[in-house]
Amino acid sequence: MLTLKLITEETERVIRGLEKKHFKDAEQAINNVIDTDKKRREAQRKLDQVKQQSKQLAAQIGQLMKQGNRAEADNIKSQVASLKIEDKNLQLQMDEAEKELVNLLCQIPNIPNDDVPEGADASSNVVVKEGGVAPELGEDALCHWDLCKKFNLIDFDLGVKITGAGFPVYIGKMARLQRALEAFFLEEARKSGYLEIQPPYVVNQASGYGTGQLPDKEGQMYHCNADDLYLIPTAEVPVTNIFRDVILEEKDLPIKRCAYSACFRREAGSYGKDVRGLNRLHQFDKVEIVRIDTPQHSYDSLNEMLEHVEGLMKKLELPYHILKLCGGDMSFTSAICYDFEVWSAAQKRWLEVSSVSNFESYQANRLKCRYRHADDKKIELCHTLNGSALALPRIVAAIIENNQTPDGIRVPRCLIPYCGFDMLDDKNF
Repeated sequence: MLTLKLITEETERVIRGLEKKHFKDAEQAINNVIDTDKKRREAQRKLDQVKQQSKQLAAQIGQLMKQGNRAEADNIKSQVASLKIEDKNLQLQMDEAEKELVNLLCQIPNIPNDDVPEGADASSNVVVKEGGVAPELGEDALCHWDLCKKFNLIDFDLGVKITGAGFPVYIGKMARLQRALEAFFLEEARKSGYLEIQPPYVVNQASGYGTGQLPDKEGQMYHCNADDLYLIPTAEVPVTNIFRDVILEEKDLPIKRCAYSACFRREAGSYGKDVRGLNRLHQFDKVEIVRIDTPQHSYDSLNEMLEHVEGLMKKLELPYHILKLCGGDMSFTSAICYDFEVWSAAQKRWLEVSSVSNFESYQANRLKCRYRHADDKKIELCHTLNGSALALPRIVAAIIENNQTPDGIRVPRCLIPYCGFDMLDDKNF
């Protein structure tokens, strides 16, 4: 969440940033925070005065008792008793104001970086880079859901029978290609200096809160009611929470971690052509890269992460472009976000396969993830970053459609050493 220091010292900049994100009633929300903080501070000031007064009076009681002045001592004891009641009431006021303040702050999104373009929705996102060559497919080209049925690669109906829509069953060579992609992405991350983590697939409320999924995306997460645990929507959540309530040393930054996980998202409200086949699933596989860095270096880290994801696109021989998201299309927690999209040749549309974001200190403030400066030992909030490197379903959809032949689907050369075959077809054994 945003820091009180930022809100109180740069109020106008914060309001402008929230308005750029099209956050409703931005000025009122910030004024509510400032007013609540004033209430909290005033209660704290009065509480400190009462405690100081009680301490001074308590010291007098002992002296009066030694002097045999019991009547005056009893009078002061009565005053101290009254002050204790006032102390308790002020403490309650302060606790309530603190709770209200945290609740207000949790409902306010991160403000965008100055480089984020203006705009209300995806139509205002800016293409900053393009790469690869779109294949020329014939009129008889098939979309990936038809190709998967033709070559017996994915059974969507069987997934509906076992679980429901959005939970496909991968068969034979396609199951092996899934493993190959996971291994390829993890190995590329390792070569780039990321330490691999194998995290839990369920997290507690504190973890969901720490990375900003709660309370903002509660409706999108699967909840295990009996245990009050949440299935992860991305490995970002458990991996970033490794550093919750941790003070790091500056010399150890940037920290670079990667993880493969299954991801679970309810995707409430999704409908139409966007959800067909692999386009939008409730369960999918993804390799995530996470960085913890200093404020001074985090945008260098962001550029390195963008280069890493772009390198994966090139090796997979997929046509892609990179979008800088506008203020109105950004996530609740990000300060700046770049989306990678691949061209799906049969569907004739772009499919998002990665988001790379810098959250600056927004997540770190919730996580209490800080670092100690090497020189003056000052403790400061870290910056956190993450990115998909990569999400499998739409990558697989693009690979299938862009590389289709009458006899099967050509496997990108970089994946052959990982899967052991060069053609996806119905010869599954």
